[in-house]
Amino acid sequence: MATERSFPDSFIDEDPQRALQALNEALQAESDNAEWLCQRAYAHILLKNYSCAADDAKKAQQLQPSLPLAFMRTGIAEYHLNYYESAHAAFSQGHQLDVSDQSFEVWIKRCEELMSERTQIGSSNGAPMVPPVKHDWYQTESQVIITVMAKNVPKDGVCANFMEKELSCSIRLASGESYNLSFLLLHSIIPQQSSFKILSTKVEFKMKKTDAIRWEKLEGEGQESNIKHFNPNQYPTSSHYTRKWDKMVVDISEEEKNEKLEGDAALNKLFQQIYCDGSDEVKRAMNKSFMESSGTVLSTNWKDVGKRKVDVSPPDDVEHKKY
Repeated sequence: MATERSFPDSFIDEDPQRALQALNEALQAESDNAEWLCQRAYAHILLKNYSCAADDAKKAQQLQPSLPLAFMRTGIAEYHLNYYESAHAAFSQGHQLDVSDQSFEVWIKRCEELMSERTQIGSSNGAPMVPPVKHDWYQTESQVIITVMAKNVPKDGVCANFMEKELSCSIRLASGESYNLSFLLLHSIIPQQSSFKILSTKVEFKMKKTDAIRWEKLEGEGQESNIKHFNPNQYPTSSHYTRKWDKMVVDISEEEKNEKLEGDAALNKLFQQIYCDGSDEVKRAMNKSFMESSGTVLSTNWKDVGKRKVDVSPPDDVEHKKY
């Protein structure tokens, strides 16, 4: 039996489902405990919930970057998801933190063998193992969004790692193949407020901007990128298949319209729709009022806000502070 605040491997081995419930309760009260996140990842691994295990282990990495166990759990989860490259990277980082743990070397060797087999199979076929996948990006006042046009991705088929100036991800396509992407970002993001969503026609990565500034491009200096800024009113210049792309955009738009949102998400979607459908004056009014009022006022009346500075106006029960 485990004590109230102790979750050893032996306790999890005995009954992974029961251990998972206990860890869920403990983490509700103390969500920033890296060791408990590692142990919940272990329970998920035993229950074959590998995507959940990877998520917990990566959170533990962010909370305690010097914890070798977090990298071990990450590597094992991604290994079982067939993300051998990212698993190899996790095991290598963990081994650097604890050179005495020889189990890292065993896992690293396994990954290298499977990576080598995959490369040989791809070479013998005379063609790339993973077909090209179209991806684009766009931005709002507070977010940068990368859209990967991959249809029918399994619900547990995405593994993403958000860092301050980097996004790396692996997507398991409907064909069973893995598609890896990595971006060194132009500006900083807030990893804890960034997320991804799997839809039937795409995978969408939303990254929270650290600063409310316009990004001139997605990636930083020295990075060769084939990602183009997505403008929904234009076709990509490299596309020779206007009708197919047009149908894809329509499919995505219809799916987004049918999404059921609640609370803040529904309100944000309403504001986005007003902005997209509005005239140039409406857009100027919304941008000016939002920026000058520090996000407390959102006006569509350009005749009003165009000739004055919009004052900060927080709700009655909220105090505005400058940082």
